[in-house]
Amino acid sequence: MGSVGLLKNSAMVCAPLMATSVDQLIDDMVEAKSQGADCVEIRLNAIHNFQPHKHLQLLLKNKPLPILIVYRPIWEGNDFEGDAHKQLEVLGLAKELGADYVELDLKIASDFAKNEKASWSSGCKLITSCFVDNVTSKEDLSQVIASMQSTGADILKIVTNANDITELEKTFHLLSHCQVPLIAYSVGERGLISQLLGPKFGSLLLYGSLDGNAVPGLPSLVNLRQAYGVDFMDHDTKVFGLISKPVGHSKGPILHNPTFRHVGYNGIYVPMFVDDLKEFFRVYSSPDFAGFSVGIPYKEAVVSFCDEVDPLAESIGAVNTIIRRPCDGKLIGYNTDCEASITAIEDALKVNGPTNGAAFLPCTLARKMFVLVGAGGAGRALAFGAKSRGARIVIFDIDFDRAKALAAAVCGEALPFENLSSFQPEKGAILANATPIGMHPNKDRIPVPEGSLKDYVVVFDAVYTPRKTTLLEDAEAAGAVIVSGVEMFLRQAIGQFNLFTGSKAPEEFMRAIVMAKF
Repeated sequence: MGSVGLLKNSAMVCAPLMATSVDQLIDDMVEAKSQGADCVEIRLNAIHNFQPHKHLQLLLKNKPLPILIVYRPIWEGNDFEGDAHKQLEVLGLAKELGADYVELDLKIASDFAKNEKASWSSGCKLITSCFVDNVTSKEDLSQVIASMQSTGADILKIVTNANDITELEKTFHLLSHCQVPLIAYSVGERGLISQLLGPKFGSLLLYGSLDGNAVPGLPSLVNLRQAYGVDFMDHDTKVFGLISKPVGHSKGPILHNPTFRHVGYNGIYVPMFVDDLKEFFRVYSSPDFAGFSVGIPYKEAVVSFCDEVDPLAESIGAVNTIIRRPCDGKLIGYNTDCEASITAIEDALKVNGPTNGAAFLPCTLARKMFVLVGAGGAGRALAFGAKSRGARIVIFDIDFDRAKALAAAVCGEALPFENLSSFQPEKGAILANATPIGMHPNKDRIPVPEGSLKDYVVVFDAVYTPRKTTLLEDAEAAGAVIVSGVEMFLRQAIGQFNLFTGSKAPEEFMRAIVMAKF
């Protein structure tokens, strides 16, 4: 088992601050330090009625941690020279007053290098930055880096706009091969892992937002430190992640990452917004990317991208866990959803006692009507689990052909989705929702008529954000035993952790995290 590094890596965690007043910026600096920032980036453009000497003096006199100063005045017409002069004047003043870093855009950094770099104080580091809107090749990025190096900057910074997660591989390659201090990342939800994995590939700095003041596309400072543990990442850290679309709802990182550290495993778990499975697996084929969770909508489609599939997952036709086998790099697919969901339902029945004369039955689900809403990846796992326990399965799905195909595979019955509004289950039936209906932010919807809930003995909801969905609240009020998707999530994550690390998961530790954080 790979061990977590004992020494902090060299990457700094920086909080970008954009308050409109100096007083608020000073308060935000103090707060950023308390939340774990190593430095702050202050964007002077945001300050209302900015007065360079007065405001910079106040900011730099009251700084509780190192400051990176950014100033990009709004161009007036096509007055590039005037804009450049204004920017250089303000940043030169920031340097004289004690800024730790100042950032110059590549557009004007070349002129600066010719005229003023020789007089630049060694106590203040110069960062040359460039935004690249469309990355077409590694060579393009290398050319930009060469231009930036020619400015004589102490640190280079390149920011890209990722239209697809696969574009980030070019950023990782650049970081791994650059011979000068470099900050490199992509913006937006698809670019998130470039921030999170920056320390692994050598980025000098990564950004995190203040808790309670979120910046789109950025993790929070608290999550960077506590959930992701970026301090302990190194070149050998194995990357695991959730392949999904969307992916922002995932709570996997706040469970898997602390557990990796708890057992001393050198790994990180990140959300991966994936648009194209084929291209994703083609690009991220190195041993660094050691395994994946699979979420909506890819649990069925991903099967065809696995080199081998575990027999249970193959029979279900859905994979929620993939491991890259170390000896040959092949992708092996598994399904940990099946046992996770069914044992959660069984245990709820056991704890709450037998009903409908089931005390003599060897299995609590045997002969019971099992009403399943949703025939996608999670639904298939539930259906095959229910079949293995001898339940009688009724399936509804908005795609009737998909419902019929699943019903045929588990010897169940498929009914048209529009019939769900009038469907009357038998007393003591079990209901399982395997659709996104009720997921945040559309949490007020439920998949079945509220009046039918009184006939179910157990109601299970695969949705786990929020923890107690409207469906579960209504079912509990109707007298049913409820099973949260959080329980399924925990159990499937335990199974995944075993596969990811090759070791037994610390189940009580993981349960404590779920109970505290979810």
